[in-house]
Amino acid sequence: MRKILYLILLISLLSLTGCATTDDLKAMRSELNRGMEDKLASIDATLSAMKKELGKNSEAVAQTRKGSANIGADITELRDNLQQLRGQVEALKKDMTRSTKKEEEYKEKFENILLKINFIENFLEIGKKDSLSESGDKGKSAGSANAKDPAKKQDKENMYSTSYQLFKEGNYDKARTEFQSFLALYPDSEYSDNAQFWIGECYFFEKNYEKAILEYEKVTKNFPGGNKVPYALLKQGLSFLKLNDKTSAKLLLQQVIKAYPNTNQARMARTKLQEIK
Repeated sequence: MRKILYLILLISLLSLTGCATTDDLKAMRSELNRGMEDKLASIDATLSAMKKELGKNSEAVAQTRKGSANIGADITELRDNLQQLRGQVEALKKDMTRSTKKEEEYKEKFENILLKINFIENFLEIGKKDSLSESGDKGKSAGSANAKDPAKKQDKENMYSTSYQLFKEGNYDKARTEFQSFLALYPDSEYSDNAQFWIGECYFFEKNYEKAILEYEKVTKNFPGGNKVPYALLKQGLSFLKLNDKTSAKLLLQQVIKAYPNTNQARMARTKLQEIK
C-alpha cells in the first residue's frame, strides 16, 4: 500500500515539475496498475480464505447441533427403556402375587424339561443301537442276513440316517415319508422299531395326536421286545392327555409305571398322573 502511495506522489511531483516524459508517466501508471492488481489479488485470496474458514465454522456448528440432537434422542430412548423396565418390574410384582398361575407355569416348564429328557434318551438309544450294529451285534435274524451283504447294509444305514437327519431338522412331513419307505424295505431290521417310533413322533410334534397314538400303538404291537415300547406307551398317554381324554391317559401312564418302574418314563408318568384331576 505504501508503494502505491509513493508512486502516486511521484507522478504528482513529476507532473508539477514538468520533468517527466510521456514514457515515464506510462511506466509509472503501468507499475501502479500492477501494484493495484497484486493488492486486489491478495485481498481476493484473503476473502476466499475467510469464506472457507466461515464454511468450516458453519459445518462445525451444524455437526454440533446434530450431535446435540442425537444425544437428546439417545437420552429420550434411555428414558423410554427405563420406563419399560419399571413397567416390567411392576408386572413381575403382580405376577408374584398370583401363586396359582405361577405354579401352572412351573409345571409346564417342568413338563417341557421332562420331554426334552425323554427325547435325549431316545437319541442316546439310537446311538447305542448304531454302535451295536457296527460292532456286529445284531438282535434280529434279518440284521444278521444283511451283515452278509455289505452294500445292502450300507444302503440300509444310509437310508435310516437320512430319515433321522430330516427329523432332527424339523422336516417332519419328509422325515415321516422316508421312515415309512424304510419300513417298507426293511420291516424287520435292527432299526425298524426306532423308525416306527419316529413316525409317531413326527405326528406328535405336528400336533396330530390322533395319528400319533396309532403309530405309537404299532411300536408296542409290532415290536413288543424292542426298547422303544416304554417310550411309545408314555407318548401315547401324553397324546391322549393333549386330546383331553384323561381316562385313557391315566390307564397308559399307570401301565408305564407298572411295567417299567425306576425309569425316567415311569417318573414322568407319575408326575403327569399327579397333575390329572
